[in-house]
Amino acid sequence: MNTAELPKALLHDHLDGGLRPGTVIELAAEYGHRLPADDPDSLQAWFNQGDSGSLETYLAAFAHTTAVMQTPGALERVAREAVEDLAADGVRYAEIRFAPSLHTAGGLEPTEVVAAVAAGARAGEEATGCVARLLVVAMRTMDDAAAVAKLAVASRDLGVVGFDVAGAEAGNPAGRFSGACQIVIDANLAITIHAGEGDGPTSIAQALHQCGAQRLGHGVRIVEDATVVDGEIAEVGSLAEYVRDRRVPLEISVSSNLHTGLYPSVEDHPVGMLHRAGFLVTLNTDNRLMSGTRLSHEFDLAVAHHGFTVDDLHVVTRRALEAGFGEWPVRQRLLTDIDAAYRAHGSTV
Repeated sequence: MNTAELPKALLHDHLDGGLRPGTVIELAAEYGHRLPADDPDSLQAWFNQGDSGSLETYLAAFAHTTAVMQTPGALERVAREAVEDLAADGVRYAEIRFAPSLHTAGGLEPTEVVAAVAAGARAGEEATGCVARLLVVAMRTMDDAAAVAKLAVASRDLGVVGFDVAGAEAGNPAGRFSGACQIVIDANLAITIHAGEGDGPTSIAQALHQCGAQRLGHGVRIVEDATVVDGEIAEVGSLAEYVRDRRVPLEISVSSNLHTGLYPSVEDHPVGMLHRAGFLVTLNTDNRLMSGTRLSHEFDLAVAHHGFTVDDLHVVTRRALEAGFGEWPVRQRLLTDIDAAYRAHGSTV
């Protein structure tokens, strides 16, 4: 199966984790930032965090990407190129997330950051046809979550369709951000929370019940609230049952989970058993540069190691579109187009 030919929908992709190595080098030269390597291939190899082994180590590489994303021109360029690169991989709908607070070191106001990213995403969409929407992120390690939540709400006319809380979960429980999330809820904006990646079911429960998350960023550790027998989920606890039965979307990124040390091998990853047990699984990239991946590669991993068929890929793509936060008429049109394309590739869904 040539997954590169299949249409795709992507819910979890970080803007500062998906730069082109060549772009990083050009921007670094322009702004006087020193990099650990000075040619695209060497820099790509340095950024690849396949051996990082922990979420904290994995996240350390972002210091170099955020350092070159501190001007409107750089932010607009990176956002436009992100949409172009996703479209080249067959992505028809993408939600790209970014934390405005990480791009103010050069003097930009958070509102200027959002405006620049939105302009780039819009240019990428106009050039490629890939529908691009934005998620504004508050970082767990910062104390400005309420202000970021208000910014997300104020930016909905720029293509911002949701709010996220990201960063190292250990020591930063989701429940701490319930006040910021309430601002978003009161304004009828959508919420997805990073949970069930660096921490387990407790983090997931807080994201859902204290923060009002409608989707879970990663969420794979929900499997820890289940009983696994011979590689399949045999029983579920009350939280796993809630996630499964309420159809809470899981934004799963296999490569990223392997690189942060969550699982020792791709075969050990629970994506297949979660999908077969009826959880609402979607496949995502997380950080294309740091994990050396694209969505086609994540599809390939699911096919080669977890038995996904073209029908399964059709299902997870449909689910991603249905779980998206963007305008329903747009997603509904894309669903019709994607159904036809998958059936042309042999899907019986």
